[in-house]
Amino acid sequence: MVNNRKKGALGEKVAIEHLIKNGYFILETNYQKRYGEIDIIAKKGTYIHFIEVKYRKNIEKGYPREAVSIKKQDKIKTMALIYIEENNIIDGDFCFDVVEIIDDDIIYLENAFY
Repeated sequence: MVNNRKKGALGEKVAIEHLIKNGYFILETNYQKRYGEIDIIAKKGTYIHFIEVKYRKNIEKGYPREAVSIKKQDKIKTMALIYIEENNIIDGDFCFDVVEIIDDDIIYLENAFY
């Protein structure tokens, strides 16, 4: 479990660096409440991006994006609503994205789910 946490933290660090290089402003990392967690919340232009990061060394067990199940998506959506309410965000554009890291390759899937 500790090893998985280290891998997750490393994957998130790589994702954050990638996002910043591509013009994203990081609002929160590891945003947690009792209902779950959002790995990264970032802003670019008028959009707030709720981002799940998934890392795998290879695709032997499938693509990292496949690990973002419907149940996980629902948790992220719930967490996004809590974040929006807590921060009194009245209007804006939102999307749910996945940063997929396979070894050293970074694939950014904007609007990965709705």
